[in-house]
Amino acid sequence: MKATARLQVRVQRKSDEAIDICSLELVSADGGNLPAFSAGSHIDVELPGNITRQYSLCNESDDLHRYVIGVLKDQNSRGGSRAIHEKVSEGDILTISPPKNHFALAPAADHSILFAGGIGITPILCMAERLAAIGESFELHYCTRSRDRTAFLKRIDGSGFAKKVVFHFDEGPDQQKLKLESTLASPTAGVQLYVCGPQGFMNAVLSRAREYAWPEDQLHCEFFGAESVKSESDGSFEVQLASSGRIVLVSKEQTVAHALEEAGISVLMSCEQGVCGTCLTRVLEGEPDHRDMFLTEEEHAKNDQFLPCCSRSKSPRLVLDL
Repeated sequence: MKATARLQVRVQRKSDEAIDICSLELVSADGGNLPAFSAGSHIDVELPGNITRQYSLCNESDDLHRYVIGVLKDQNSRGGSRAIHEKVSEGDILTISPPKNHFALAPAADHSILFAGGIGITPILCMAERLAAIGESFELHYCTRSRDRTAFLKRIDGSGFAKKVVFHFDEGPDQQKLKLESTLASPTAGVQLYVCGPQGFMNAVLSRAREYAWPEDQLHCEFFGAESVKSESDGSFEVQLASSGRIVLVSKEQTVAHALEEAGISVLMSCEQGVCGTCLTRVLEGEPDHRDMFLTEEEHAKNDQFLPCCSRSKSPRLVLDL
């Protein structure tokens, strides 16, 4: 698989945004402009310890001189957020990918409802700023544990769209907590719903929207991470490389990507959780056992591609376009 282009950026500013949340302002290492991006975009960031993670861009999308990311120090970190908080400093040079967008705003919406849970505010804030800039109708519901754990609070309060934002704090009084029924009970054509945050939060919003018969094409989400899906019935299987005919055994304890790497076959990966789509690989024969959150249900049903970082096989062998 071909590696994508990489950019060198310098950490111009590192700031505390809330308890356990910091932001990094990244500028081009050569002093020039960075590639343009649209609201909802993210970048891959290569971090100390040979770790690559995805972070949403949360500055205004017409900024060409910088990228801003917000990072939660996750207590269950696999190394990425800890590296950002503890090992990355102002002045450091980092390697990143150009922006990618799997969470874009739908064109020509009559109204947009934005839901952000915790650090899920990062792409949602960029969306809100874009919608405000072009004069579109929207509302933003921002849910956090408490006010002191609410990132970009001053930035939102000082914005021109502050009146469109409703804050919901877990530790606040009941009357200000999020009431999904009142927001979602009447789905309307032309209204788009966007949600980002922890998996439980996103599942709650999307499940309630579906209960009220929201059409799937009006629901948009982005996952930061996925829970590892394992089954007692998981067994070994084979993957075959179409280009050479070589066969690699994938044991019960391995992912396809790791089995290939151990066999000396390079697979480009980033999240290793089935979220970002970096390792997407064509399947020529066999039936994948899809365990990702990147592909749609329709794409899963076609069984002509899968994510080897997390998905497995229902058939004894998969033939891959490698």
